[in-house]
Amino acid sequence: MTRDMEKAALRGEPSYVWRDGQRRRLKMIQAAAGSRIHGTILDNGCGVGMYLEHLQADADKAFGLEYDHERARAARQRLETIVCAAGESLPYPNSSFDLILSHEVLEHVDDDRQSMAEMARVLRTPDTHHEAGRIAVFVPNRGYPFETHGVYWRGRYHFGNKPLVNYLPLMLRERLAPHVRVYTRRDVENLIQDLPLKVISRTTVFGAYDNIIARFPGPGKALRTILHFLERTPFQVFGLSHFWILEKRKPDA
Repeated sequence: MTRDMEKAALRGEPSYVWRDGQRRRLKMIQAAAGSRIHGTILDNGCGVGMYLEHLQADADKAFGLEYDHERARAARQRLETIVCAAGESLPYPNSSFDLILSHEVLEHVDDDRQSMAEMARVLRTPDTHHEAGRIAVFVPNRGYPFETHGVYWRGRYHFGNKPLVNYLPLMLRERLAPHVRVYTRRDVENLIQDLPLKVISRTTVFGAYDNIIARFPGPGKALRTILHFLERTPFQVFGLSHFWILEKRKPDA
């Protein structure tokens, strides 16, 4: 397996181009953040900095953290305040950020529970001068009919969307995809259990399917319209990603 394929397996692929899918998710993040979008923000697992570049335009201060050295260097071409570090030990003081974005990152870290705890630690604690900070979290949904991070089969990694892998018993799924997690709603609830966070909103969203639209514009746009409509129905359980907004609670709340 080439080094690039190994990185794709272990760390996923960040956004390299800005298309409808990224624009749509950015609007979701901005709407959920409210006035916090103008405060101090952190893109935790910023990849090459695509989302951060757009978020920093409105922010008072913007920071990015990326585990992969090459991607961190690429992100620094967009913003200087990038650090290369692990999400399990964020190099920031307590109560530092009004808004934290964790976009399709927790499924790749060594310890997702510790990473969530660290985000809660550095999130702004509400007081008389500041509203409570919020975290915008996207993680893969186990209900989605495709495993989007590829699988290992007979000792080789096979990149791409693989159908029905997420529906297998967990032990078997983890043999095929040991490099990435998927989450049920209960799994996400377990991540924040006993942390000073409360749920503001939670939903499941489908993708924008820009690659399909680029090849088959008419059918692709029809597919996207149908799937985005399903987000407002019980069929959202088959969506691509969970999208949760979490808010910092007061210590005595």
